[in-house]
Amino acid sequence: MSAHLEYTRNIGIMAHIDAGKTTTTERILYYTGINHRIGEVHDGAATMDWMAQEQERGITITSAATTVFWKKSEQDYRINIIDTPGHVDFTVEVERSLRVLDGSIAIFCAVGGVEPQSETVWTQADRYKVPRICYVNKMDRAGADFFKVITEIREKLHANPIPIQIPIGAEDDFEGIVDLISNKAYNWDNSSLGMNYYEIPIPDEIKEEVKEYRNKLIEGAAEENEELFEKYLNNAEAISEEDIIKSLRKATLELRATPVLCGSSFKNKGVQLLLDAIVNYLPNPMEVPAIKGINPFTDKEEERRADENEPFAALAFKIATDPFVGRIAFFRVYSGQMEAGQQILNANTNKKERIMRLMQIHANKQKPLKVIGAGDIGAAIGFKQIRTGDTLCTPQNPIILETMKFPEPVIKMAVEPKTQDDVDKLQLSLEKMAEEDPTFTVNIDQETGQTIISGMGELHLDVILDRLFREFKISCNRGTPTVAYKEAIQTTVKHTEVYKKQSGGRGKFAEIVVEIGPANDDVTGLEFISEVRGGNIPKEFIPAVEKGFKSAMSNGVLLGFPLNNLKVRLLDGSSHSVDSDAIAFEAAAAKAFREACKNASPVIMEPIMKLEVVSPDEYLGDITADLNKRRGQVENVESKAGRQHVRAIVPLAEMFGYVTSLRTMSSGRANYSLEFSHYSVTPKEFMDNVIYKIKGYLVTV
Repeated sequence: MSAHLEYTRNIGIMAHIDAGKTTTTERILYYTGINHRIGEVHDGAATMDWMAQEQERGITITSAATTVFWKKSEQDYRINIIDTPGHVDFTVEVERSLRVLDGSIAIFCAVGGVEPQSETVWTQADRYKVPRICYVNKMDRAGADFFKVITEIREKLHANPIPIQIPIGAEDDFEGIVDLISNKAYNWDNSSLGMNYYEIPIPDEIKEEVKEYRNKLIEGAAEENEELFEKYLNNAEAISEEDIIKSLRKATLELRATPVLCGSSFKNKGVQLLLDAIVNYLPNPMEVPAIKGINPFTDKEEERRADENEPFAALAFKIATDPFVGRIAFFRVYSGQMEAGQQILNANTNKKERIMRLMQIHANKQKPLKVIGAGDIGAAIGFKQIRTGDTLCTPQNPIILETMKFPEPVIKMAVEPKTQDDVDKLQLSLEKMAEEDPTFTVNIDQETGQTIISGMGELHLDVILDRLFREFKISCNRGTPTVAYKEAIQTTVKHTEVYKKQSGGRGKFAEIVVEIGPANDDVTGLEFISEVRGGNIPKEFIPAVEKGFKSAMSNGVLLGFPLNNLKVRLLDGSSHSVDSDAIAFEAAAAKAFREACKNASPVIMEPIMKLEVVSPDEYLGDITADLNKRRGQVENVESKAGRQHVRAIVPLAEMFGYVTSLRTMSSGRANYSLEFSHYSVTPKEFMDNVIYKIKGYLVTV
């Protein structure tokens, strides 16, 4: 088992939109023999972009998993790969993939360098402590600059990039790659679609540069351990390729260094050396720290190591719905093994499930398996109830692994089916998609009875509605997208609430004295502190007070938007021996919330987005002036490869229809990316507008 795990790699491919993730994955599939032809993204034929929407739009929407085998030094390595989307609307796919991966390839465009979504995915990888290697793609493009990208990785991502390759030429003159570790240069044979590559002499014009960077690499490797440093001082040439790889691997796994490679996936150059680097520098499952979790029965922390003899533990990181087989759960096995037909426990729901079939997934194709062991990624059919982030384990050894956190939706839209026959079907279909995607939610508006869907952006909701039509055959009328506002209070107030109800016979009575105010920024939800002394409120009723406040938070006092956080101190109260019960105290809490919040300076919170616009120089003035009108704050303007990169923060409410305005201003030559940043208080004059638009009249509080 340990030998099998030593030659296994679980990796993800992450990057900004259009950096070439899917194109690189297609080359990997071709050179490892999985595919017999190369699928191109622009032709809508990429294997990993198997959804119709992905093929039409030329973007990746859902993370696709596959397994390939790569032979290096006569040893076969098994590489489980997840190709993740670059578009920020589908950031959930990156988040859940990084949670279960051991290593990652960060791809950068040699022209665009470090772009906004590159920073987002890099931060996500930092959070999960995922070792990574960098691949600077598109070296054949006009404006390609390998060393500029390395500088940006160092300055913008605060990483320690270590070049282990140097390109031979750039743009139209990009010929090949010099491997600094072996000190050899390579070129690729176009007639075999890059399948064959051969050694060439290092060109004279870059020999000095190669020597300089190779010496830096050897010096850095020598500093990793005393024995190697001694060898370096006596004779630097005595340090072997194995010594350099071993030292750099150690630094990469400890997150102190990031090896950087280069190539052009579209022109079929550099991908085989990237596969070698995956094997050389990214960890196998045994090199990753043991996963930690909580035993639900003892509440004590336990560990699970990558060993099939340990109790079985796995994490479901993605749920998909197949029209033929039903619900498919993708999972990563951390310890033990799962067999087809075995009964397992879903620790989050405390329900036992029998797994009917196990599979290895290749994009949307399935290969049946009898068993999936520790360190592997697979999929299972047969779950009655499962959600993203659930822990699967044996009933005898329960454990709950740390679940995944996902950003909340920032945009919502009302939908209704075009035919009455589809009303029930719509609700079921939307619930299935909400199971698959934690950043997509479905609610019924209590006042209007409308179905409201919420997501991460206009593209996200577009794809959802497109899937409804294609997969579930439901056509929908849609409302105008609106912002998912939140509410907050700004001051702390003390409030006494008496809840009394007498209607003959037994009545209802509850009295509470509370202090209500905003919680700290790092707190999400309700922070409830009970300071009741002397039994004025019986202990059994205190959870009812907490429950009352928690449910009241979903409906703010201004416009009924939810509150993100709230701090409540229960100071005192009183009860009646006959009339008091949990329902009375819950109702008192809900009423106290409404009355107290009116006096606690309530405000509307709006989502603020990070925006990057890439435009030719001549349109810069118009674009920045337009952003000022939209309440945007320009943070940085940078010139790259003859184009201006404008970074700004701007309220989402001002960004509807921006794509049309930008095309008009720039004659269709500019493009932009938008990603959620944070919630902020809406300025008073705009808050009044929001209230007036939604209520139809001003509310004074």
